[in-house]
Amino acid sequence: MAQVYDFELEFKVRDYECDIQGVVNNSVYQNYLEHTRHEFLDEIGLNFSELFDKGIMAVVARIDLAYKTPLKSNDKFVVRTKVDVQGLKYVFYQDIYRLPDEKLCLKGVVTTTSLINGRLAVSEYIKAAFDAVIAKREWVES
Repeated sequence: MAQVYDFELEFKVRDYECDIQGVVNNSVYQNYLEHTRHEFLDEIGLNFSELFDKGIMAVVARIDLAYKTPLKSNDKFVVRTKVDVQGLKYVFYQDIYRLPDEKLCLKGVVTTTSLINGRLAVSEYIKAAFDAVIAKREWVES
């Protein structure tokens, strides 16, 4: 069965993102993943500044990246994202595929959490939005 994702966003590698070896610098991949997460959150109605105004900070706790195939200047690619709620943690499974051949370039797991008024806690706003996304995905998978 093919992997089902909750969101995807296409990009094109810019020259300045490449290192002296002519491939995307390893640190740039985190920018791609973060930008995709933020666009995903916006799409499901979670805006960082609005959350912050309510005393909620969504923060990254851990990132695990497995580099598979390097991207090069002008490559087109897509970041595909799936979210899971695990207690206090919101885990994003993010994979990068080169286009048009769908070659896997990176597998990432980004673990985030939330602080409410400075204390580690489950945000009901975030959890409700993610629960709706997960329910929709489970319906598609069945």
